[in-house]
Amino acid sequence: MPQRWKKRIRIALGIVVLLILSCLIWGVFIEPNHLIVRQETIQIENWPKEFSGLRIALVADIHTGGPFIDDKKLQRIVELTNQQNPDLIVLLGDYMSPNSWHSRRVEPEVTAAAMKNLHAPLGVYAVLGNHDWWYNGEKVRRAFEANNIPVLDDEVAEIKWQSRSFWLVGLADFWTRPQHVDETIAKVPAGAPVIALTHNPDVFPGLPQSIPLLLAAHTHGGQVSLPLIGTPIVPSRFGRKYAAGHVIENGHHMFVTTGIGTSILPVRFRVPPEIVILTIKS
Repeated sequence: MPQRWKKRIRIALGIVVLLILSCLIWGVFIEPNHLIVRQETIQIENWPKEFSGLRIALVADIHTGGPFIDDKKLQRIVELTNQQNPDLIVLLGDYMSPNSWHSRRVEPEVTAAAMKNLHAPLGVYAVLGNHDWWYNGEKVRRAFEANNIPVLDDEVAEIKWQSRSFWLVGLADFWTRPQHVDETIAKVPAGAPVIALTHNPDVFPGLPQSIPLLLAAHTHGGQVSLPLIGTPIVPSRFGRKYAAGHVIENGHHMFVTTGIGTSILPVRFRVPPEIVILTIKS
């Protein structure tokens, strides 16, 4: 092989190695420490006109004790969310991290005390995720409710806005809890406007027609999205179908946020941590 070709091959290999190292540094040390606010708008045909323009902040998968998720980041989450002046704030589960090589367990009282400072005129409501139940779901619930944040675990709440009401339906985590979807929805007056909250989006196909919108999290958007390939791993039995964003099926709408923290591997690549401000229009 001519010497000039050997030199070109060495240069090409060097560039490839440099690109791989740069991507690793970005995915492990830079992007997971970002936090963006994503503004999204969805239109629901049968959503009441009186509630058109409702703005909901979605905060999910905080995983306190994970990489870059410390007291300072909790404060930043609260500040950024409050700055958006949402009408309603929903916390979509997985506040806990396990003790592992890249994370440490932080008791739920720490996260709950920080989230207490979230403010919205229609309130702040929470559901629990699989990591919360793998730790101690009842303890996590007590921590949030002690800080005046209701936890809806197969429970409903009436939200009064502009002389009318809509209802929040909190569905239990799909991976770790028995499912009582129909029984929970039955607690809502017939014909009332409903928004369902849950941690895991895999409940979506089984929802009855009376639920126009489901808000979910859990997937982290796959955490890694490779050019031309997409997200290789998504923790859902439906694969990439429910990985992130707005999904419409059979007249139902779902929005899945990619969340804030990391799980399994402490990496995010082209899937930045996010707080979503979702505007619902009729």
